[in-house]
Amino acid sequence: MATDKPQALIILTPGFPANEADSTCITPLQVFVKSLQQNYPGVKIIVLTFQYPFVAENYRWNNVNVIAFGGKGKGKLFRLMVWFRVWQRLKKLNRQYHIIGLLSFWLNECAFIGSKFARLKGLKHYCWLLGQDAKAGNGYVPRLNMKGDELIAISDFIVKEYNRNYNVKPEHVIPIGLDTSLFGKGEIEKDIDIIGVGSLIPLKQYHIFVETISLLKVYYPNIKVIICGDGPKMGRLSAMIKSFGLENNLVLKGELPYPEILKLMQRSKILLHTSAYEGFGYVNLEALYAGASVVSFVKPMDEPVPNWHIVNNEKDMMQKVKAILSDTKHSPRAILPYNVTDSAKAMMALFGL
Repeated sequence: MATDKPQALIILTPGFPANEADSTCITPLQVFVKSLQQNYPGVKIIVLTFQYPFVAENYRWNNVNVIAFGGKGKGKLFRLMVWFRVWQRLKKLNRQYHIIGLLSFWLNECAFIGSKFARLKGLKHYCWLLGQDAKAGNGYVPRLNMKGDELIAISDFIVKEYNRNYNVKPEHVIPIGLDTSLFGKGEIEKDIDIIGVGSLIPLKQYHIFVETISLLKVYYPNIKVIICGDGPKMGRLSAMIKSFGLENNLVLKGELPYPEILKLMQRSKILLHTSAYEGFGYVNLEALYAGASVVSFVKPMDEPVPNWHIVNNEKDMMQKVKAILSDTKHSPRAILPYNVTDSAKAMMALFGL
């Protein structure tokens, strides 16, 4: 293999930010890719994004080369055309660079193309299982038949979920850590009691969130709560807030820029996370570093994390939140279970760096 070619890591993903201001597009992976670029300046990081942005174009994002194919989630024929264009581009990149490997985000069409190309060209390929791709019914799993040493799980929970559903145990676990430089410094007043952050979709179970706040209002009539996020359940949640008489307690903020969300987290005492299923729940890590306690249903890692409280049902959730709000001795502190620099180093170690 020619040694004069520059090294490159190829990332395949369904979506990527359209520009540097697109802060809410798959935020954890933005943070991760930026860390790769900063910590490994000798390796060209090249992102091939299949579906989003919706326009086929090449552009630079924080000194990372991005090649967008503009799939837009269209039908089968158009999808095959996107796959063909991705394949052709991979062939071209393989001539231009010494590719240290391919990394696919989610076990989906990206892993399908990445795995096939890597096997044909004798390259390393890993698939990062990031959440719902570990659930039963993923049609790409039998088509690819990937072995455990090709799979990276974002959490211990995903290792178990994938193994339970497909009888293959992912051998690597790499959570996406935080970039602490994104958080404001200094002491910030905790003037928000509870915050929720995430897409307003059925999986996130925000109806449980609103019901929990209605029960807590009995004990804390002036409880102050916000939810950051948008989605198809916005209308239903607005109606619930009105029917429970929570208009003065719970505000739906809609989708906000990422820096603004972090500031709101730093003002919050508790992040309430009602999701029924999460690969990890990056928002929980953000809240912990922002000095908030976390209460959730899903436990991503086997090792317990300080200030992250796992509950089994709605009643326990309400009681745990009530106990935290009632604890006058509780003082906020930043918890950092995982740093993104460590995540980048663990990933690059798999590619021999």
